[in-house]
Amino acid sequence: MSEDFEFLLPLDQVRDGERIELSASDPECATIAKRLGLLSLSALRAHVVLSREGDKVSAKGRVLAHLDQACVATGEPVAAHIDEPFDLHFHPEPQIAPDEEIELEGAALDTIFHDGARIPLGDAIVDTLALALDPYPRSADAEDALREAGVISEEEAGPFAALAALKEKMAKD
Repeated sequence: MSEDFEFLLPLDQVRDGERIELSASDPECATIAKRLGLLSLSALRAHVVLSREGDKVSAKGRVLAHLDQACVATGEPVAAHIDEPFDLHFHPEPQIAPDEEIELEGAALDTIFHDGARIPLGDAIVDTLALALDPYPRSADAEDALREAGVISEEEAGPFAALAALKEKMAKD
């Protein structure tokens, strides 16, 4: 495997019901961590079951990862364990005119196009991991750091907080 987890599965070698276990090497984990903005990625594995109908391939399974993200408030490491199911569909690249638009429906959102020869399974696994990450990881010290920086909580900023402040002000008058 290359350093960026580019696991390309030849379409002509995909067998219906085939099971694949993928595991990223240490250099691959380091490259993926850098690409996803992680502090570290100590393990990335995927368990995949493939099914095939002609040039369409489905991959169902789980992506498992151990990683550290930076806390959004303090920058401290926030450990995370990802165990995310996936159900991906690989279809041939559609033949469309350059200015023609394609509209995807909800069921097609997990569809990835392939070149007719190889399935980009490694990239799909990394994309699945990226979507499973906490977009706002917080350490145990995050609330204190935010309060010290003058950031108010959602409760303090909401419409009921304004009413409570008005009620408090009216009680003083």
